[in-house]
Amino acid sequence: MIGYKKSLSEWQCLSEVKMGRGSPIPPMLQYQKAVSQRKIAKSLKLSSSTVHKIIQRFRESGTISVRKGQGRKTILDGHDLWALRWPSITYRNATVMEITTWAQEYFQKTLLVNTIHRAIRHCRLKLYRSNKKPYLNMIQKRRCFFWAKAHLKWTVAKWKTVLWSDESKLEVLFGKLRRHVIRTKEDKDNPSCYQRSVQKPASLMVWGCMSACGMGRLHIWKGTINAERNMSSSM
Repeated sequence: MIGYKKSLSEWQCLSEVKMGRGSPIPPMLQYQKAVSQRKIAKSLKLSSSTVHKIIQRFRESGTISVRKGQGRKTILDGHDLWALRWPSITYRNATVMEITTWAQEYFQKTLLVNTIHRAIRHCRLKLYRSNKKPYLNMIQKRRCFFWAKAHLKWTVAKWKTVLWSDESKLEVLFGKLRRHVIRTKEDKDNPSCYQRSVQKPASLMVWGCMSACGMGRLHIWKGTINAERNMSSSM
């Protein structure tokens, strides 16, 4: 279905096409020939309201092109969007409500949460769910580095004899989780976009293992798992 906001150049190109048997005639030519609007809409397969708006625009302005500058102006212009982009990137874990409060104080304007949400998307940013990454201090990082360096020359056959095991916990979180982060699509692996998680005591522990042969069974433990219980599980 052709919209009523077709530009003047498109209608002119349509009128300049060689008219053969069955060729559509532009609505303005039919209107000048005193053809009713209902017949024009039926011949061009358009709605009656579309033809009425085209003819009404032709009567008022002498053309069927849409006037420029129609519509309500945006509250935030390009300069304001540029100013809004930097705090959105700096405070990635802030909520849209917090950014709206900051924008109202900075721009001295009455802004809604939906307005700021659209403005953030116009800045090529979006609210994503932040990826979780375990928090490692410097001691843990050094241990991982030296372990990887000590096993650097292991062969593939030797790695196939290793049984990988780990335990995890089920916990219930309360309060403000801040699972969303403001970022672009390319900033997925940016460290500032991660949600830091710290290990805490859990009420329920699960233990599992895997090797080159496949995955093992998942065991549920009551309490915590130490090195001795971990070795007994792998046996």
